[in-house]
Amino acid sequence: MIIAIDGPAASGKGTLARRLAERFGLNHLDTGLTYRAVAAKMLAEGLPLDDEAQAAAAAASLDFSTLEREALSLHEIGEAASRIAVMPSVRRALVEGQRRFAQVSPGAVLDGRDIGTVVCPKADVKLFVTASPQVRARRRTDELQGRGIAAAYDDILADLIRRDERDSTRNDSPLRPADDAHLLDTSEMDIETAFRKAVDIVGSL
Repeated sequence: MIIAIDGPAASGKGTLARRLAERFGLNHLDTGLTYRAVAAKMLAEGLPLDDEAQAAAAAASLDFSTLEREALSLHEIGEAASRIAVMPSVRRALVEGQRRFAQVSPGAVLDGRDIGTVVCPKADVKLFVTASPQVRARRRTDELQGRGIAAAYDDILADLIRRDERDSTRNDSPLRPADDAHLLDTSEMDIETAFRKAVDIVGSL
């Protein structure tokens, strides 16, 4: 079974994906971490973020087993990743690896921006998880502050709006729900409610 979960930043799709993977005994890949890992490598090596050839090389050599959520969660890495994610050659390299991951038994839950439309268009279940920018900014602020990381709501809200615009208007694999995706707006839901609704959707198919 392959479950594709798409949605904008801080929509809750990552938490939902991890819970669903555990519930149904599947592997899990946060594809956003693959872009963050490429961005982190570029930043660490002092490479210009607009160097597509270097970014594509980093993407092609990325080991998906070494992705560390905590280390890749810094705000500046996320902003850099959003810039790198618009590069077609980077996307091609990472999508190839993501597809290989999805084919490993017993199946997988992948979350990102283009899973149901590009990476796994024939996924058994597709969810598009969203929430208002204000709700998402509050969640991200609370999450970061809870981990002892300085975070300002207004800055995060502005950043999310910028990223939404960039992700939804890029020419290559823009953020949009697949035609056959189930829409899940979590603006008024806690994680348990969203999880129960997602389990019901998966279980009904």
